[in-house]
Amino acid sequence: MRYLLTARYGLLGMMIFAASCTDTAVLDQNVPITDRAWHYDDQPRLTAHITDAGKHYNIYLNLRHTPDYKYSNIFVLLHQHHPDGSDTTERFELRLAEPDGRWLGRGGGSLYAHQQLIKEAVRFPDTGNYVFVIEQNMRENPLREVADVGIRITPVN
Repeated sequence: MRYLLTARYGLLGMMIFAASCTDTAVLDQNVPITDRAWHYDDQPRLTAHITDAGKHYNIYLNLRHTPDYKYSNIFVLLHQHHPDGSDTTERFELRLAEPDGRWLGRGGGSLYAHQQLIKEAVRFPDTGNYVFVIEQNMRENPLREVADVGIRITPVN
């Protein structure tokens, strides 16, 4: 009997812990880059459904690349289509390596993962679907050794 009570409390504790670790991201999606060769016209589209225009959100750019990526940074254009039909475009640079060539991302071996905050505590002007389009903005086309790219949007607490 004592074992059953201990097991029940243990299970209840795990359920509470799991519920408290729930991811609150509005969007967390990565799109694979075909053959790890990112062409100018390969522009991943990701949609975030915003239900609370009063909240502030952090927007992160996700990127994974191989150790054979030739550059210490990457420039991307982030196109944003708003529910009211308006569009905006911003250019961002992600620093991927130290001057001595050491990669800044997590991982090792075959892939390095980067997640960089690109917009902090922003408010979306209205509720609805916001479409984000990510375009590589480097001189090389295709840009080789990029495995995937994505967006993460989280509410600020």
